[in-house]
Amino acid sequence: MNERSPEQFSLLGGEALAMTYCMGILVREGVVMMGDTRTNAGVDNISTYRKLRVMETQGDRVIAVASAGSLSVTQSALSRVALGVTMPDSGEMETLTSAPTVFRAAQIVGHALSEAKATIDAVVKNETNARHERVLTDATLLLSGSIGGRRPRLFLIYGAGNFIECQPDTPFLQIGEHKYGKPVLDRMISYDTPLAEAIKVGLISFSATMRSNLAVGLPIDLITIRSGVSKIELSHRIGPDDEYYGELNDRWSNALRAAAAAIPLPAYASEPDLDAIFD
Repeated sequence: MNERSPEQFSLLGGEALAMTYCMGILVREGVVMMGDTRTNAGVDNISTYRKLRVMETQGDRVIAVASAGSLSVTQSALSRVALGVTMPDSGEMETLTSAPTVFRAAQIVGHALSEAKATIDAVVKNETNARHERVLTDATLLLSGSIGGRRPRLFLIYGAGNFIECQPDTPFLQIGEHKYGKPVLDRMISYDTPLAEAIKVGLISFSATMRSNLAVGLPIDLITIRSGVSKIELSHRIGPDDEYYGELNDRWSNALRAAAAAIPLPAYASEPDLDAIFD
């Protein structure tokens, strides 16, 4: 029997796509990372998979990575990172435990992601999908962390390995199904938003997303890293029975309805004079 690599095996019978929503919010007090756990290989094949992963060494460094897109690509990339990545600029094998800065960690993960995607793209090209469907290999990552007590940094890494860094003027980054939750963040998040408030607003953004897109769902994984402390301060999973999230979801829906009802109707669309119509 011919053996196949995990990368090849994951492509047979249809790719499992991380139809997800992940976000990172970078504020003065620290960083918040959130990711849902829903994966989708078809409308009748929904499952749960953790997409927010943490690498932490005692008091020295913490790196968190959230993933969206092809599970085979992101799993392969992160496995490469765990084993070590030979960086083209240094020619040395480097890992997240040896990275001197979060920027270098983003370079290591970006290179691993580009190599993983190139490998799997070659497999897809040579494999015949039984149903002749296009196999998607797009993948993106969010990476945040702190090393040596320095302020946290946040990056969005694309499948080609290039990345952008989050800046205070727009202090959040998103991957996956982000369009429904972005207006909430645009209106309510600034660099001076307190860390606890950023958690609340992030959950409101998830509520808005899940209301409009069934591809995103509970549980939600959540972590925080406080500025000046290179370790996880909060790690929490929000499930269907989470009382706070249930209350937040209900209050947000009710507040939107109340706000819409309180706004006057436009003059050009006033209510008709029913007496005149039926006279």
